[in-house]
Amino acid sequence: MNFVKSRQRVADHGEVFTPPWLIEAMLDLVKDESQRIDSRFLEPACGSGNFLVAILKRKLAAVQLKYGKSDFERRHYALLALMCIYGIELLADNMAECRANLLEILADYLGVQPQDELYRAAQHVLQHNLVLGDALSMKTAGGAPIAFPEWGYLGKGRYQRRDFRLDVLTGAAAFSAEGSLFADAGKEELFTPVKTWPPMTMRDMADWVKEPA
Repeated sequence: MNFVKSRQRVADHGEVFTPPWLIEAMLDLVKDESQRIDSRFLEPACGSGNFLVAILKRKLAAVQLKYGKSDFERRHYALLALMCIYGIELLADNMAECRANLLEILADYLGVQPQDELYRAAQHVLQHNLVLGDALSMKTAGGAPIAFPEWGYLGKGRYQRRDFRLDVLTGAAAFSAEGSLFADAGKEELFTPVKTWPPMTMRDMADWVKEPA
């Protein structure tokens, strides 16, 4: 595997890809979380998705172990596993690769095709969970504040989505640190969504697929 696309990209962006053995070793440091279906991971410089692909594979193994006997639950929890993976990337070609790589892993696991409802629902999720932007400024390529959806599975094929601004989340995390003036504040006081969506199904998400940003 080539860990550098070009010397110019290294000079301009510090772009160097992490080898698979190191990714696995790092994920083993948080093994329980990396294998929990609904644990959330954010990669602030996700590149083509090497870390996120490894995390998704671990989550899907957990899905198979727990829900492999029920195709309905397996499909819905596999989508939830994808929903709990987030990334920010500065370069558009890397972002396109990252989305494609994660989609391929999920599609191969579930045996779905581009015309399938679940495939298109996964595309919808990736359009919102993987953001083309700058993690340092916490803004998208278009200059808007980065916002991520928090997904939850309600059961019976329905999902809940709430959107949060990244800068607010990181600031709220600092406020809740021990010794902070706001340490005793409840999460509902610190983590306020910018939008709460009505419960939705895979079909709803599939119908909203747009061209990737």
